[in-house]
Amino acid sequence: MSVKLTTRQVGDVTVIDVSGRITLGEGSSVIRDEIHSLTDKGNKKVLLNLGDVTYIDSSGIGELVSGYTTMTNAGGTMKLLSLTKRVKDLLQITKLYTVFDVHEDEAHAVRSFA
Repeated sequence: MSVKLTTRQVGDVTVIDVSGRITLGEGSSVIRDEIHSLTDKGNKKVLLNLGDVTYIDSSGIGELVSGYTTMTNAGGTMKLLSLTKRVKDLLQITKLYTVFDVHEDEAHAVRSFA
């Protein structure tokens, strides 16, 4: 199964629910395209919900960093929500866990944008 994105608004925060596999190819380009689309529309607050991600490879990690950079350069903020153990471990191994603002609770994460 490849990656599937569902985008929804919670107040002024855009939540992207990600499910499936974020891997080299389609999985990573879908996220990149969505982040670019949101920044083009002027969305400055993005919460990436990774709770249903079953697998992520180094290319997927690169896409998270790319999305973060794109949002930051556009004057926005991208935060992560509900990391699976695998994603959390990969971010810690690559020392990227400290780069991202990571939350476990969606309501708390949305409030943190204020």
